[in-house]
Amino acid sequence: DATVLNQTWDEYDRGVLTDEEVLNRFIKNDPAIEKELRIFSANLSGIIKEFPYARQWILDLKAQGFQVYILSNFGSKCMRDCKDEMGFVPLVDGALFSYEEKVVKPDDAIYQKLYKRFHLKPEECLFFDDREDNIKAAIENGMHGIVFKSYEQAKEAIAKLKEES
Repeated sequence: DATVLNQTWDEYDRGVLTDEEVLNRFIKNDPAIEKELRIFSANLSGIIKEFPYARQWILDLKAQGFQVYILSNFGSKCMRDCKDEMGFVPLVDGALFSYEEKVVKPDDAIYQKLYKRFHLKPEECLFFDDREDNIKAAIENGMHGIVFKSYEQAKEAIAKLKEES
């Protein structure tokens, strides 16, 4: 509750706070665990892990003629500390990270930036995200959207949309 489930984390992802400001807010959120918060904030490596299927899935989608983009709420320190888990990024056609844009999902502006930056037509896009509010915003911004639950579920959803088109 003091970190990733707190509004401070959204501001961290937005890229508007320094690392020190983020840590100070975490501590203010729960001073009783200051030591643990300092340890957590010192190195965020391990906060994300690349799924074993990620790279091959990107390559498979591209082989099928799809373009693949990343639209992610992600903070600069997390990017620095987790770079070893981000090996799939060079495989995609483009990536838009919230800390660089100073806006986070589900704000409409981030979806509009994605369309403009990569010359995308929203109605031709399928967006996966693990959060319902981000999917709702994507749909409201013209994309098809599906809450990501598993690799298998996502593959089935893509196959179904291909059949329908």
